[in-house]
Amino acid sequence: MTEFWLISAPGEKTCQQTWERLNNATAKMQNLSINYKFYIPDLKVGTLDVLIGLSDELGKLDGYVESVTRKLSHYMGDVLEDTKDKLEENLRVNGVTPVAYLTRFQWDPAKYPVKQSLKNISEIISRQVTQIDADLKTKAQSYNNIKGNLLNLERKQTGSLLTRNLGDLVKKDDFIISSEYFTTLLVVIPSALYHDWEAKYETMTDMIVPRSSKHIYQDNDSGLFTVSMFTKVVEEFKQKARENRFVVRDFLYDEEALTAGKNEISKLQSDKKKLYGPLVRWLKVNFSEAFMAWVHVKALRVFVESVLRYGLPVNFQAMLLQPNRKTTRKLRDTLTTLYRHLDSMAISGPEIAEDIPGMAAQQEYYPYVYYELRLDFLEKQNTSR
Repeated sequence: MTEFWLISAPGEKTCQQTWERLNNATAKMQNLSINYKFYIPDLKVGTLDVLIGLSDELGKLDGYVESVTRKLSHYMGDVLEDTKDKLEENLRVNGVTPVAYLTRFQWDPAKYPVKQSLKNISEIISRQVTQIDADLKTKAQSYNNIKGNLLNLERKQTGSLLTRNLGDLVKKDDFIISSEYFTTLLVVIPSALYHDWEAKYETMTDMIVPRSSKHIYQDNDSGLFTVSMFTKVVEEFKQKARENRFVVRDFLYDEEALTAGKNEISKLQSDKKKLYGPLVRWLKVNFSEAFMAWVHVKALRVFVESVLRYGLPVNFQAMLLQPNRKTTRKLRDTLTTLYRHLDSMAISGPEIAEDIPGMAAQQEYYPYVYYELRLDFLEKQNTSR
């Protein structure tokens, strides 16, 4: 299961007692969840006004950083294409799985110095993720353009004879070339009308070269035939062909153009291959960076909401719960009972919070600080396949 609950409760005599009380009630006695301590360093508190304003800003930042993280994982799946089953091994965070990183979370003081103000730390994260988002758009546009052009060309090499590129199906010998008076047309004939074609094509107009039709290709529904005639009757022949459900394809045999088309496909395949490796490496690195930033935003939110909710001095225990899928309702009830004394609003269960410090961008209200994390990156990929 990829759902986690990040909560905090005020320290009792010690924060260890808060942890043990939670763990005993949910994990040891009832097996409702697997629990982990979530370590948040001593951060600079700042003023109450700053904390209340930051609570709202962090809510927006949380949603933005999560969305960028998900965009990176989703695009990684798109880029991997036929090797999408390798997505899991590529979605690593600092060398481990997202779940392992979250459950063993350690604040990164090198990236986010604890001596900085909370607002400065949030701005560092915002700038970092905004740059990742901008770079992703640029890299994705460049790769998608090449991929799209290549797919379009490759699609034209297959499919119905009515739409596909015919250049790889014909040879120079199939055509009358460099004649001022004669030309060769390519005609698509439904399989059921072969007999009609053979019976009619020589008499559909004057000036058709007798016995000039050759059957050069066959697909599931139709065949490709050549027919030669005087140039001046081409338009009349096309009209007669339409009346008989024969489709004349617009095609001019040009060796240079055919070679250029094949070269373009080879070039696009080469360009895509050159971009593929560096792009996958970039996505791996920046998924990791974005995910770590997201978890740090969650840590900031827990810290800010805990101070707003429980007051000063700072004394709370942050805890990460991985709920048992079958007993999430019972886990919620157990937590409500455990922390009912913290707030009178908890008596009637979850409600909509209105203007409560520490409840920015969160509708359900609980007597403890609560945030949900869904690490369903792989599940989302599988449902979209």
